[in-house]
Amino acid sequence: MMPTPSQDLLAELEAVYRDLHANPELGMNEHRTAGIVAQWLTKAGYEVTTGIGGTGVVGVQRNGEGPTVLLRADMDALPIGETTGLDYASNAVGTDRFGVTTPVAHACGHDMHTTWLMGVARLLAENRRAWRGTVLAVFQPAEETGDGSRAMIEDGMVKRFPKPDVALGQHVVPAPAGTVGWRAGTIMAASDSWEVTLFGRGAHGSMPQRSVDPVVMAAGAVLRLQGVVAREVAMTDSAVVTVGALQAGQAENVIPDHAMMRLNVRTFKEEVRSRVLGAIRRILEAEAQASGAPKPPDISVLSQYDVLRNDEAGAKKVAAALQAHFGADRVLEIEPATASEDFGLFGATGGIPSVFWFVGGTDPAQFERAAKAGTLDELPGNHAPNFAPVIHPTLAAGVEAMLAAAGAWIGANAPGGSADPPS
Repeated sequence: MMPTPSQDLLAELEAVYRDLHANPELGMNEHRTAGIVAQWLTKAGYEVTTGIGGTGVVGVQRNGEGPTVLLRADMDALPIGETTGLDYASNAVGTDRFGVTTPVAHACGHDMHTTWLMGVARLLAENRRAWRGTVLAVFQPAEETGDGSRAMIEDGMVKRFPKPDVALGQHVVPAPAGTVGWRAGTIMAASDSWEVTLFGRGAHGSMPQRSVDPVVMAAGAVLRLQGVVAREVAMTDSAVVTVGALQAGQAENVIPDHAMMRLNVRTFKEEVRSRVLGAIRRILEAEAQASGAPKPPDISVLSQYDVLRNDEAGAKKVAAALQAHFGADRVLEIEPATASEDFGLFGATGGIPSVFWFVGGTDPAQFERAAKAGTLDELPGNHAPNFAPVIHPTLAAGVEAMLAAAGAWIGANAPGGSADPPS
């Protein structure tokens, strides 16, 4: 049986979590977080490599013959101001990838993910007789921008460390704390983010005939884009098109010469993804042409995430291990999530099966009240400024879930496991 965290360890992890939450760092700037992680792993006896893909950290624990398991946590925060009112809330400020000064907060729960894996790493190091094989504890930067896993892979991660037999990851979500959600096959959507510049011709606000107004051009494009899903995607398929930023001009009496928008697309099927992206490009170019723009729009890719698919056999193996540990009533099969993740790139690049699941982080009583009132959509969710998981029982549940899942491969009772590995 795999170990479980003691109250002393949970108290130590809670202190770590509160510190990470109060001191968030944006993607590729997780220097303080990476330092804390590296020090923790080194103290636990791991072979530690830092600076992978920028700020990534990998700890290796070898414990005799057996499978190699990759356990992953992401470390980065979001350019969001926190409104939770917690006594450990973030007041941090940083510079985002566009060079803009912004408040920073762990509004997605990556601080919890990091703390979970730190706890798992400690327990595995201190309970070597409970498992056999090799563990790669991977702390990844920049998941929120889609750059982190790719940067680590391009820095040779899959060649510099033992090849895993499986890659495992988990994410905190607004579900009852202490519950786990899983599924085989597709579990998270593909995501494509673009930055688009629409070009016009600037003029005085009193002389519109001298201009090609990019504000009107952008407004028309935004409205037209809302018809892509409504009229170009079959009702049996699904997609989301979101324009999250629209910026043009500064003065009220000046028609600017360009407008910028940033948009995001979520899909589950590759053919739908191609269709939607093609429609967006067609609409943007047609709107520019219809407006008499001096040149076509400039379109650049901000991020890309492929659909996250769980290995069928691996997912069922993880689900069985989670149900054996938590009980079937706390481990639920779920529908695919419309959010996205770059975790799957580790498995896809290395040609290894990967499994990802969700751990609830919402106070169970609060969740039950919202469910009865029909207000579940009003609960704080990932990327909301007031999102923060309850520490207990979320902290213990995440540590135990990852240990249970890993134990399906490296545990003493797993096929090929041994109750007496070398100490």
